[in-house]
Amino acid sequence: MKITVLLAASAAACLAQTAPGAMPRLTTVEERFQSFNIEMVEVTGGRFWRPYREVAKLLGAPAAPGGPAGMDPNLYMQRPPIDLTNARLRKLAAALGPACVRVSGTWANSTYYGEAAQTPAGFGGVLTPAEWKGVVDFSRAVNAKIVTSFATSAGVRDGSGVWTPTQAKAFLDATKSFGGSIAAAEFMNEPTFAAMGGAPKGYDAAAYGRDVAVFTPFLRKASPETKILGPGSVGEGVALGPPSGMALMMLKGEELLAKGGVDFDAFSYHFYGGVSKRCQGKETPEAALSAEWLSRTDRVEAFYAGLRDKFAPGKPMWLTETGDAACGGNPWGATFLDSFRYLHQLGSLARRGVQVVAHNTLAASDYGLLDEQTLQPRPNYWSALLWRKFMGTTALDAGAAPSENVYLYAHCLRGSKGGVALLAINTDRAAATTLNVPVKSERYTLSAAKLEGSRVDLNGTELQLSGDNLPAIKGAAEKAGAVKLAPASITFLAIAGAKNPSCQ
Repeated sequence: MKITVLLAASAAACLAQTAPGAMPRLTTVEERFQSFNIEMVEVTGGRFWRPYREVAKLLGAPAAPGGPAGMDPNLYMQRPPIDLTNARLRKLAAALGPACVRVSGTWANSTYYGEAAQTPAGFGGVLTPAEWKGVVDFSRAVNAKIVTSFATSAGVRDGSGVWTPTQAKAFLDATKSFGGSIAAAEFMNEPTFAAMGGAPKGYDAAAYGRDVAVFTPFLRKASPETKILGPGSVGEGVALGPPSGMALMMLKGEELLAKGGVDFDAFSYHFYGGVSKRCQGKETPEAALSAEWLSRTDRVEAFYAGLRDKFAPGKPMWLTETGDAACGGNPWGATFLDSFRYLHQLGSLARRGVQVVAHNTLAASDYGLLDEQTLQPRPNYWSALLWRKFMGTTALDAGAAPSENVYLYAHCLRGSKGGVALLAINTDRAAATTLNVPVKSERYTLSAAKLEGSRVDLNGTELQLSGDNLPAIKGAAEKAGAVKLAPASITFLAIAGAKNPSCQ
C-alpha cells in the first residue's frame, strides 16, 4: 500500500518511497542518547543563574561574589545543594533512563574535592565526599552513568602553572570507594572560554596542550574504563554574541586540537543557539519556531564534525551540554514553545549520528526539565518522556515532510519488533497539514493552548503528576490513512505493524 499526500501528486510520489515499512536505516545511537546535566554548583550549593521569576530582585541589588569571571554577579542566586535523595526527583529522572548524568559545568573547573572548613586558595567552591557520594547513589538509583570533568583552576597547578592530577586522583579514588565509576570525562568544561571558567590569566592553546599531555596518560592509567571526551568546546559555528562587559579572549577549538592532541574516545562539544536575555541575548519567542533558529543545532554540529574529521576521524560525536540558550535559558525555555527546539534537536542529531545529547539541566534555572522549586515536570520533560517511550536507537530515513514547516523523523519503535516510531513536528502557528500513513498507528499529540505556558496536553488532556507518579501515557487509535497535524503541535506515531526489516 502506498502513502499519498493530499497536497500534490508529486509530494505523494516522494512520500510513497518512504512508507514506514520501507524506511531505510540511517544510523544507530547510544541507548543513553537522551541524557541530562546536573551542574556541579547544584551539587555543592552556590550561586547559579537566577530564575526569571526572581529577576525583579536584580534591581538595585548589591554586587555579590560568585559565578564565572567577568559576569555580573547579580545574574546569580544563592541556592542550597540539590537534594538528590528526593523521591520525586529520582522517580522522574529514572523514567528517562537509561541515561547519562553529566555533573560538570563552569563551576566544576574550580571546585575542590575533599573536606575543607573554607574554600582553599586557588578554588571557587568545595565538593564534599558526602555530596559526591550522593551523586554516585543517585546515578545508580536512576540508571544514569556519570559523565564529568576535572578542576583546572590555579589550585591544581604546580609552580610552572601546569595541571597536576592530585585532586583528580582523590576524586576518582572516592568515586570507586563509593561503589561508582566515571563512564566518561572531559578534561575541563568549555576550554574555548577558559578565562571565564577559572583558568589562570593568559591561559591559551599552548597551555591547554601542556595540560592535556599530563591529563590523558594519567586518566588512561588511573581509570582505564573511563572514556576520554574532548575538547568540549562551545561558541563556534554560530555566533553566541558574548554579553557586553565580558572582556574574554575566546580560544579557537581548532587551535586547542592542534596543541592538545586528539587522544579522545569521543569528540565532544557544547551547543546553545544564543545567549539568554540575562546576558543581553537578542532572540525572541516569535522566532522560536523559525527555520533559522531551529537549524542552528545542525550548523554547529556540522562545524564540529568538520573539526572531528580533520583531527579525530571516525570518532563518535557527543553533545555533552545543550539548551535553548546559554546563561540559564530564555524565559520561554520553561514553556511548550521550547519543546519544538528540544525534539527537533534530538531528531536531527540522531540522524547525523551524534551518540549522546545531554540537556542542561535536569532541574535548575529556566532551561531545566523540571521546575527547581517544585520538581514539577515542564513541557520539555514530557517531550523527553515521549522520546524515551517511542524512539529506539536505530534512526531511519523518514523521507520528505508534507510541508516546509513540518519536521519529520523516524526511529525503530522501542520494544516493538519491526515497528516504527514517527515524530512529526508542525511549526506552523496557523495552518494544519495532513500526513497519510498506510498502516494503522497510535497517535500521541502534544499541544498547548498557550505556547508560552507551562501546561501541555497529550491528545487534548493535560499531562500532570498524581502525587509523585507519572500519568498513564495513552494514545489515540488512528486508522490507515490521513493523520492531521494541528498547528504548532508535536505528534508521535507508534506504528507497531510497520514490518520494517531494519527494525527486526
